[in-house]
Amino acid sequence: MTLEIDAQAWVYVMVQNPDKEDQIVGQFDAENDISFIPLFMDKESATQGMLHMAKEIGKKYEIQAIIFEDLERYAAESSTLLFVLDDQGKMIDKRVPFQGKAQ
Repeated sequence: MTLEIDAQAWVYVMVQNPDKEDQIVGQFDAENDISFIPLFMDKESATQGMLHMAKEIGKKYEIQAIIFEDLERYAAESSTLLFVLDDQGKMIDKRVPFQGKAQ
């Protein structure tokens, strides 16, 4: 099932080093050898889901909103998948922005 996400919708991602060198945090699924950017549909789910993400010790993280179209563009430029996750960190949808119409 593909989740409908409006290009102009705000989605939520985990950001490392906020206020300095903001960097969207990706994750790596070693079992399937896949790199992806986790995204959440609302801030509450992102806050809970962030607890299930791998993080580097000593780094500061926070949840930030981003326009979905901008996130797709960022992911396409880095050839990274986008996984829509729920508040438990489980995938509910997968996007491949570098195939198809990502700009």
